[in-house]
Amino acid sequence: MTDQITDRVHANMLDQRQPTVAPDAFVLAGRPLLPGVRLADTSRFSEDIWRLKHAQVQRHQSDLVMNFRRTPKRFRQVTKETIYTLMVGDLPPGCEAIRTIVTIRGYMTDLLTVLAWMETRGIPAVSAITSADVEAFAQYADGLRVSQDTKDSYHRALRLLWLCRTKISDPLPFDPAVIVAGLRQGKSRSATRRTRENATDRIPEQVLSPYLLWALRWINDFADDVIDAHDEWRQLNRWTMPSRRRRGQKPIGRHQAGKLLGRVLNRYRAEGRPLPGWQGDVNRSHLARECRVERTSLGDQTIGGKMIREAAAELGIADATYLRAPIRGLLDDIPWRGPIEYTEVELLTRMLQTACYIVIAFLSGMRDSEVKHLKRGCVSVWRDEDGHVVRRRLTSLAFKGEGDETGVEATWIINASAQRAVEVLERLQPARQPYLFALLPPSRGYIAQGEKNEARTTSATTADMIAFRKWINDYCDQTGRDEAVPLVNGQDWKITTSQFRRTLAWFIARRPGGVIAGALQFRHLRVQMFEGYAGTSDSGFRDEVEAEDAIARGEKLGDLIVSHEFHSLRGPAAAEAESRLAEFERNVQFNGKVFNDDKRLRRHMNRHDPHIYPGEYVTCVHNPDRALCRRSDGAEGPSLPDCQPLRCRNVALTSDNITCMRESLAAYDQKLARGEHLAPLIRHRLNARRQEIVDFLAAVAGKSGHTGQEAS
Repeated sequence: MTDQITDRVHANMLDQRQPTVAPDAFVLAGRPLLPGVRLADTSRFSEDIWRLKHAQVQRHQSDLVMNFRRTPKRFRQVTKETIYTLMVGDLPPGCEAIRTIVTIRGYMTDLLTVLAWMETRGIPAVSAITSADVEAFAQYADGLRVSQDTKDSYHRALRLLWLCRTKISDPLPFDPAVIVAGLRQGKSRSATRRTRENATDRIPEQVLSPYLLWALRWINDFADDVIDAHDEWRQLNRWTMPSRRRRGQKPIGRHQAGKLLGRVLNRYRAEGRPLPGWQGDVNRSHLARECRVERTSLGDQTIGGKMIREAAAELGIADATYLRAPIRGLLDDIPWRGPIEYTEVELLTRMLQTACYIVIAFLSGMRDSEVKHLKRGCVSVWRDEDGHVVRRRLTSLAFKGEGDETGVEATWIINASAQRAVEVLERLQPARQPYLFALLPPSRGYIAQGEKNEARTTSATTADMIAFRKWINDYCDQTGRDEAVPLVNGQDWKITTSQFRRTLAWFIARRPGGVIAGALQFRHLRVQMFEGYAGTSDSGFRDEVEAEDAIARGEKLGDLIVSHEFHSLRGPAAAEAESRLAEFERNVQFNGKVFNDDKRLRRHMNRHDPHIYPGEYVTCVHNPDRALCRRSDGAEGPSLPDCQPLRCRNVALTSDNITCMRESLAAYDQKLARGEHLAPLIRHRLNARRQEIVDFLAAVAGKSGHTGQEAS
């Protein structure tokens, strides 16, 4: 009886509450709209379905809606008020970071889950929710088979009903975060603490290798053939009847169609080509495309039909409809495939676009949204006075972490392969299409997309990469190659667009000190890429790299300790390196083995980091008081891109370092052997750099009891 009275009281309260938002208020007010869209044409608060596409400024996103019909009716008004508060940007304290449409829609979805559960509990209004209800929901969420991040997002969505309490008509009367925090106090740290580590899976090397291998083959070896076939396909389809109607052109008469057909058939005779085939008969639709006439003009009872029968008897009929585009690409010195069929163009162009995506995404470190906003002319090349390429810059828009929802212009440093991928995309897209990852003309739904065709969605690209794997494996099966994408734990690897960036970060971190190579020869690719990552936006990428770098350094230092190689270090900082490594060994207690647990090794590196950075050419024993480099971000450790290994007193050398330096000398000798082809200034610089390395090795060997001649 008491519960019924309480429910009746809350029902009366809900009936008497005053709405906080006018029914005709525009939910996209204050947001940047797409060109040509008027605010008057956008969704209003009173509607139960809010269409968000008019303000989705990121070109690759699918059209989004907010469907409040899925919200329990008793909570629908307050849910709309809460989401409206976030949409119009009148953000209360605690909601400042909730700005983008995609993020807000995610909160709405999570809030729907919470309120649907509250309805099953019989709660009549948000203001009637009690701390016991919050505790019960937390227990319910803990029992769900979802990630901890998803559970946390439910609690954050529920908290909106308290954070927005001054903006909504039925607010939550207390902060549920206090209740949730109390429930977690007794749990283990690992279960409650959110780490900063990126949880995105890395692509296993055995999977990434064939993906990248075949993607490079596509853009370097196969692209010209596919683009030629695509150009031919587009020319054929320019004159289809729908295209003629769009241009206001009248159909061609049957008499004129006969003349045009005669020219096409004479070309087949001159080339000695059989007529295009389809299901065992002549493909008259294809002949109509070649003649630029309607298909009905070539029916059996027409003059054209008779001409086709005579030509078929003379020339024969092919087993399929092949394009004339030649196959010039080679794989192991033989053509990579036979003639391209008309119906294959859609798949082949999509695979070529996918290959370009893989190369750009992995070799640049760009996010999917950043790749999808690449436009014609996005690559700029900086050359030195001798015409050699110094930097290739890729320009696009960055969104994550930026203050402008429409994105800010940003640049990434890329290599020649990524530049080649961009050039392929520029040739593949029609000249009027600025976006390189827009839907291609042979694609299904291309005409329906119309002016909205700007960039493929993330889910579409994921599906394309799965199709790319299938193409690779089918091709390897057909040709007997052993370069297929293997299974991982008996299953196909579930590849996603975000994994490329994460995987590249891992590869960079797993090559500790590799950037020092730039001090000895030309700038290393790793230096260039890292410069691009650091300069794009506050993405947290540097933190990911350094976290992985700490693990890699720990493993390398463990190898030095186990092999006792640190006792034979040379160079100005060799003695200090030996002392630090001995202390590191004492604290970590390797006992003749190295850690195989990343978490444990990271913990020990945090506590006992000797600040030694093994590299390919030198090992940095970092001491900031005598370092010749300084990090611009104020963090600890050396600035590896600015290392001066031949002059810095923080340098120590392992036997591997000395071997690499000697190999560097051999490379200089090889270049100087062609001295007659070098400009005097270039030859002088090469000699000077070579002599610096010789002198350095001589000094190091002298301190170790060896002669300078032996060192060089």
